[in-house]
Amino acid sequence: MKLYAAVLDFEPVAQEFGVERGFDPHIHDEAASSVDRYAQEREDLLHMPFVTIDPVGSRDLDQAVLIEEIDSGFRVHYAIADVAAFVEPGSELEKISLHRGQTIYLPDSPARLHPEELSEDAASLLEGQTRPAVVWSIDLDERGEVTATKVRRGLVKSRARLDYDQAQIDAENGRLHPSISLLPKVGQLRQESALRREAVNLSIPSQRVVKVPNDDAGEHYEIVIEPRPHIMDYNSEISLLTGMVAGEMMVKAGHGLLRTLAPATKESEATFRSEAQALGFEIAPEQPIGEFLQSVDPNTPKGMAIQREAQKLLRGSGYASVKNGDSEVHSGVGGYYAHVTAPLRRLIDRFATEHCLAIASGTDVPEWVTRVEEQVLDTMKYSSILASQVDNACLDLTEATVLKYWEGQNFNAVVVASEPEKNSARLFVYKPPVLAKCIGAPEQGTNQEVTLVTANLKKREVLFAWPAD
Repeated sequence: MKLYAAVLDFEPVAQEFGVERGFDPHIHDEAASSVDRYAQEREDLLHMPFVTIDPVGSRDLDQAVLIEEIDSGFRVHYAIADVAAFVEPGSELEKISLHRGQTIYLPDSPARLHPEELSEDAASLLEGQTRPAVVWSIDLDERGEVTATKVRRGLVKSRARLDYDQAQIDAENGRLHPSISLLPKVGQLRQESALRREAVNLSIPSQRVVKVPNDDAGEHYEIVIEPRPHIMDYNSEISLLTGMVAGEMMVKAGHGLLRTLAPATKESEATFRSEAQALGFEIAPEQPIGEFLQSVDPNTPKGMAIQREAQKLLRGSGYASVKNGDSEVHSGVGGYYAHVTAPLRRLIDRFATEHCLAIASGTDVPEWVTRVEEQVLDTMKYSSILASQVDNACLDLTEATVLKYWEGQNFNAVVVASEPEKNSARLFVYKPPVLAKCIGAPEQGTNQEVTLVTANLKKREVLFAWPAD
């Protein structure tokens, strides 16, 4: 979940978890002087009118897309920033990325994987700039299923830097950029493909913290849900498509690096279904979870809550080397999957991509990849845990800050889960939209008025009590 809360200070969270936001001067110098190591190998693809679609203000642009209609269906071209071109094996840039693993997104400012000279400049697919890229070309049939794949190193130039909100408006008004005019159609086809695979794709909207003036007590904060435009989900389908193609390539070749996720247990699925009913959703016993989630509007408070609850079904994700006859699938996407589309923000994408390039060209995987693969896997495991811990801490701090002003006040809530033996429950408070703990154990599904007992900023804890005072 993306949380925008620049009005708050998250530096204590960064310090608590040892998150390093900056780089030493010599790392900046090395990044600024890096050049394309593969310049002589690149295919000239500057004629292809790629565009990027990202949140407003982003400069670390990993992906650019172009979709064409062909006789048999569609051809999706996906250009990915070629970070490996700028990171010399054995260099300080490689060492620090092997240590950090991924960008950690604190709401006020991120702790980047790579210095800005790369992540927001030389390696970023900025509008109007010639950039080295790894370019995927994926053919789809009329149902959106893959029929052919090509991947190679190339030179590309983005024609436009689009943001999600404006792109959604353009799509609704029939004036979407020609390079992505087919994105809604292809995105919908891939969503239908996901249903056939019984995939579980989440659409969690962003939340923003806003400062609200108050004549009686000065300023306080509120959380508002920012609508998640459909174009964002369609664009995500292109990334998922590419990751699945990469995973299939590596499994067939017998080498590579996969993103994995075990299926949800029967117990966790039963818990989710009961929580969905408690929140007022109708979900038939035989209805697949992925189909149900696609029917939910995530831009409502309850829709956001159930999407967040669905994250529990996707616990236990990890990374693994491909092993002949024993490769793990990613149950969230319903097949083999690899991270290859965000190398500016994730370490493993750089290395998994090299496996795919080697497979496509019939060459050996570079020694600089195989030499550190185990370290890459270990770093991704560690950094993924860290990212989750930081994300949760930032959300907890934000909710405590927003609710601090309202200690002792009553709130309308629904009981998502109840544990009478512990005299506790989990609530979804409608406004502000938060999931929180409660003293007392009213029946699951009860719409209840509860009292905010405490909002502790130091402990980053929020606690309600039932019945309301």
